Amino acid sequence: MLNRNSISRLALAVMVPWLVTACGDENPASPGGTSGGSVSLSLTIQAQTPAPAINSPANFNVVFSDGANTVDIAQVQVVLREVELELQSDDSCDNDLPEAVDLCEKFEVGPILLTLPLDGTVNQVFAINGVPAGTYDEVEFNIHRPTAGSVEDNPFIQQNPDFAEVSIRVVGTFNGVDFTYTTDLMDNQRLALLPALVITDGGSTATNVTLKTDLSMWFRADDGSLLDPATANEGGANESWVDNQIKQSIDAFEDRNRDGTED
Repeated sequence: MLNRNSISRLALAVMVPWLVTACGDENPASPGGTSGGSVSLSLTIQAQTPAPAINSPANFNVVFSDGANTVDIAQVQVVLREVELELQSDDSCDNDLPEAVDLCEKFEVGPILLTLPLDGTVNQVFAINGVPAGTYDEVEFNIHRPTAGSVEDNPFIQQNPDFAEVSIRVVGTFNGVDFTYTTDLMDNQRLALLPALVITDGGSTATNVTLKTDLSMWFRADDGSLLDPATANEGGANESWVDNQIKQSIDAFEDRNRDGTED
C-alpha cells in the first residue's frame, strides 16, 4: 500500500493515456542489470454515485450535498510536471540538484493537462518502462502552475490558454449557479510507498500504482458543510482552506489489476 505522508498530497486525474520513458541515466545505486521492469501510474476518484450530465449522456457529474447546499462538479483538470521514483537507500531526491548528485530515477514530463475521470474509472497516466531494478519507497511529482514568459511553459499555455498561471480548474454549479474555480497552487507531492515497490532485474516486473482522490473534501468546511467554490478563488475567503483540502485529499496504493482498490 502507498500511504499518505505528512509532506503534502493532491488529487490528480486524467482521461488520456500518456507514455513516459526515463530521461536520466541508469541509477547507479540500483542493484542488478539495466533491463529492470515497468511501473504504470493510474488515477481515479473516491467512489461516488455519478449523475449523468444533462448535456451529454457519455459524461458524468459528481454531486455532493450537505442537506442545505449542493455542489455539482462537471469537470476537474490539473497540470502535472515531473515524476520521480526514489530508491529506499537514497533520501537525497532534490529537484534543484544536478543529475550527477541527485541519484533518484527521474521521469521528466510536462507540463501536461490531466482531466479527472468523474465516472469512477481507473485511467492510466504513465507507462514507465525500463525502470532499473531496485526497491523504491517514494513517488514524487509536482503540481505545476504554467508561467507566462517561461520558455518551457509557453507552448503549453498557447495550447491551453485557460491555464496561464493556473494549476487546477474545476467547473460546475453551486446550488444551481455556475462556477469556475481556479487556483495557482504549486506543490511538490511526495508519497511514501508502503510496502515499497520492488523491481527485479530481467524485465519481468510489471506493477501499477493508483492515485485515488476524494473530491468530497475539496469544497467542504471543517464542520462538514459545503463551501461555495467561488469563495475559494484568488483573494476569496476560502482560498487557503480549499488549497489545503486539495493537498490532503489523495490516497495511493498498489493496484496491479487497475480496479481502483488496494491489492
